[in-house]
Amino acid sequence: MSIAKDNSLYQRIDEALDTIRPHLEIDGGNIEIVSISDKMEVEIRWLGNCEFCSMSAMTMKAGVEQAIKSMVPEVISVKALNGVV
Repeated sequence: MSIAKDNSLYQRIDEALDTIRPHLEIDGGNIEIVSISDKMEVEIRWLGNCEFCSMSAMTMKAGVEQAIKSMVPEVISVKALNGVV
């Protein structure tokens, strides 16, 4: 089961992603939340140039995962559904 978009948890995670989106947009990319499981596992999707970027693995660990976990500490894991991650 996944958490609905209108849930405050979803909004908090999306706000965390907003802190890194400007860096992604500079290179023509973006990111979206696909789902948040009841086990607090977040699935994201890379968009635009980020989808197949060779740096997306580093961006995931050093940017996305860190931003989400620092603002929403109850999140256990973050994974990408596409790209090279």
